[in-house]
Amino acid sequence: MSKNDNMLAILWMLNSGAKITAKQIAERLEINVRTVYRYIDSLCASGVPIVSDAGQNGGYSLLDNFISAPLFFDIEEQKALLHAAVFAKEAGYPFSEALSRATEKLKMYSNREQEDILNRHLAGFEVINRDIAPSVKTILEELELAVANEYSVEIEYRTKHEEQPRPRVIDPYGMFYWNNKWYAIGFCHLRNEIRSFRAERILHIKQTQWMFKRPEAFSAKAFFLQNLLPDLAGNDELISLIIQGRSEALDDLCIHWFLGHHLQERTSNQAVFLLDERAVRAYVPHFLLTYGKAIQVIEPQSLKITLADVASELMEYYKN
Repeated sequence: MSKNDNMLAILWMLNSGAKITAKQIAERLEINVRTVYRYIDSLCASGVPIVSDAGQNGGYSLLDNFISAPLFFDIEEQKALLHAAVFAKEAGYPFSEALSRATEKLKMYSNREQEDILNRHLAGFEVINRDIAPSVKTILEELELAVANEYSVEIEYRTKHEEQPRPRVIDPYGMFYWNNKWYAIGFCHLRNEIRSFRAERILHIKQTQWMFKRPEAFSAKAFFLQNLLPDLAGNDELISLIIQGRSEALDDLCIHWFLGHHLQERTSNQAVFLLDERAVRAYVPHFLLTYGKAIQVIEPQSLKITLADVASELMEYYKN
């Protein structure tokens, strides 16, 4: 058996409640006694509370309360889990109470040295994110259950173009978190197509009696990104956007969720993007203006004119 399998077998032997010697463990697992000692040491280092009694009736045993302790998490794994929990809470993870219980349990069954290390790593690790309303967390909890159990839900949903919400029934296929917002992807019975729904715009949700079957291998993330950043292969209206400027400004442009997707070439003082011409006219000017004199558009010339026009409109707007 592998090391992990042997360690798990040792753990179950110890969990029986009776004391067991290293020799007995070695005989049952058909391994060397010295190997048993190494496995016992590894279990202790992972936070397993193993008691060792010397003498004629001695042996190894577990503390009575170990039954709910986490298994085989070394210090790096524990640190990673606690750091991930910080990110999840700040992102508005809907099951934050259960997450808190899990992290507290993780720390509870760590030994004193591990607990000190984990506290040091957590003390200097913070994430800043926007708050999420309690009502949205409730919506997310209901959506997660609907996704997992494959039942349709009726929602009151308000799009960004509508003043009043409209009722609709959806089959939620999945959920994801992007750009500080939670989304659900599912089949909309009102529109008769798969669509995305922003959780903050769902004002009410309730379970229905209807069930659905999620399409095999469906990915909410892939669906959303394909609609947000479609493949431009075969598009005849692509133009090159060439920008020069400060290195830090170009770095920022190259990792932007939209421009970064269309990056073609990057040098120390220049970045080249291949974009749909309509996007260059409509979206890019407003975004680039925020960089001021840190960047300079080299091509296309039409974008320079558009930038000047947009800047002039803003100047006139704020003069009035």
